[in-house]
Parts: sequence; C-alpha cells; structure tokens
Amino acid sequence: MNSPKQPLPTFDEVLLCTPQTSAEQVGLFLRRCLIPCQGGDKIYTMLYADELSYDVSCRAQELFQHLQCYNSSYRLIILCNCERENSYLPSAFSHCKVHMIPQRSQADIQQYLQHHFRVAQPSSSAAAVFKEHMCVGIVSSKRAGMGK
Repeated sequence: MNSPKQPLPTFDEVLLCTPQTSAEQVGLFLRRCLIPCQGGDKIYTMLYADELSYDVSCRAQELFQHLQCYNSSYRLIILCNCERENSYLPSAFSHCKVHMIPQRSQADIQQYLQHHFRVAQPSSSAAAVFKEHMCVGIVSSKRAGMGK
C-alpha cells in the first residue's frame, strides 16, 4: 500500500478461513506459499486462522513444518482475532507473533482501495450504481430481509 501502483492481492494469495474450511483447502494454500515456483514475490495471507477446526489446524501445522524446508524465503501472514489467540494455530505460531497496529490512516486506506476498485470507463455496468463508479460496494440495512 506504499504506492497506488502496488496491486491488490490475487485470489490465490488469500485464504479466508471459516470453521468449514477443509484441510485440503489449507493444504493447497500452504503448498502455493511454501513450494517455490515462478510466481514472484507474493505475500500469502490466511485470514481468521483461529476459526479453523482443531483437526484442520493440526494438519496445517504438520504440513507447514514438512514444507518449510523447501523454501526459506516464503512470505506468509496469519491474521487472527486477538480474543481467540489461544486457539490451536495461533498458539502453534506464537513464537512468530507480532501485534499489529495499522500504520496508515483510514482515509489513506480508503483512497488506496478507491484507486483499485474504480471502473476506468463508466459504462452501463453495475458500477454506475455505486458511489464514484466503484466496482464494489457495501449495501446494508438495520432491518433484515428488506430486499438488499
């Protein structure tokens, strides 16, 4: 985010974990991260790793330890809820833990995201609905089921 020219992460660089995330999904993600290829300098991120089930977390740690020997220059970020830092995976990687405070203001982050999510040539697309021709937007309501 140091420059607007830096791209957003691609789909293969991010794994959004839920309690339903399978060991196979985590395994594929870790293989992409830890087995060297011509992918370049990607930064891989597991979001909400504390949500993984105990079995999936155990298998993920074992696979990580096995694959780590193939690549010493991997870049992996595991983000967890600080209230659940005692769950298995955050505890297993606690020796690598860094408490993070955002270094950019909310306005800077919003400007960076607006740069990447703005439709270049406004056309008859869904982007015309969102503010300033953004290709993404958040629609919410205080009342559930109101046709969002």
